Amino acid sequence: MSAAGHPEPARDRVAATLRDAEFVRLVATADGDALAAAGLLASGLDAAEVPYQVSLAAVPDPPATDADCTVAVGTDGGDVTVSESPLAVAAAEIVRSLAAEAVDATLALAGAYCAGYEPEGWLLEQAGLERAPGIAIPTDDSIEGLAGSTLLHAGFSGDGEAAAAAVADLETADGRSLASLAALSAVEDAPPRAANAVQRFLHPHSVDRFETLGGFADVLDAVAREHPGSGIALALGHDIEETALEAWRSHGQRAHEAVRSASSSRYDGVSVVRVDGAAPDTLGTVARLWFHYRSPEPTVVAVTDGAAAVTAEGAVESPLREATTALGGRSTARNGHGTATFDASATDFTAAIREAL
Repeated sequence: MSAAGHPEPARDRVAATLRDAEFVRLVATADGDALAAAGLLASGLDAAEVPYQVSLAAVPDPPATDADCTVAVGTDGGDVTVSESPLAVAAAEIVRSLAAEAVDATLALAGAYCAGYEPEGWLLEQAGLERAPGIAIPTDDSIEGLAGSTLLHAGFSGDGEAAAAAVADLETADGRSLASLAALSAVEDAPPRAANAVQRFLHPHSVDRFETLGGFADVLDAVAREHPGSGIALALGHDIEETALEAWRSHGQRAHEAVRSASSSRYDGVSVVRVDGAAPDTLGTVARLWFHYRSPEPTVVAVTDGAAAVTAEGAVESPLREATTALGGRSTARNGHGTATFDASATDFTAAIREAL
């Protein structure tokens, strides 16, 4: 997909609202695109000398009323809502009007990458990124990158020893060889959509922070889910790269292990992946990996007691809301991805979402 932002009049109106506010509360969903968007907006507010507070949650609470202006990023209920995908590009357009010098083009492109969009337009021109042979990992250690990445799922994913063995079998571990290894491994015994999904892992754009744009995006998404506070610091440009990489390693390992250990059931048009005992912060990644690399169905639901995530070819907002509301819970969804929390069992949610779909 390509990335396009807000029409100019809309972004100017939002920028004016933020500039005139005495205090802004930014409320965002806990994913890489929303994190990047929140970070961009926060940097713009800082440059405009407007006080702000940022919070991330898988399903954000209803906005508090103590702020002069609440901005909902990837969710609803704010005085200002940033909902156009990719969120990070929409946010960059707003900041371009609010305080142009505060726009971090690479952060915006990494956020858009998280949402499935390829870099283009004025942000790509400003960032000055170029492609190079290889794979989209956030470290110069190819073994660690192959094992930790959540941009693909293969036999070595989440397993450093298996990744080392796979690399050792290569005649040369250069960028092209690593890309071939990743591409062939990811499509083995996988549904047809895996071939398209893994392409985004290959021939990456080089960046200063986290080596590649895709690697930066992978870290953003992982840290947003694992450690939202650290994610906010990362998006604001603070020097916490090693903390973020630790979150990325942990998240990738747990997500890949969950993909392998999950029990799955196929119904008409939906795969339900039950991950008993899994941490809720891994479910979105599990659903995405299962959708791209395991399931032929157009919808995947990853579920544990009290929480679920959905990845689908089409919109999921309505059925996810219906299923979650029936169980007294709350949900948020956009762009074919959704998250839900509820006070019920995985079995109860499975029945509810099947009926809603």
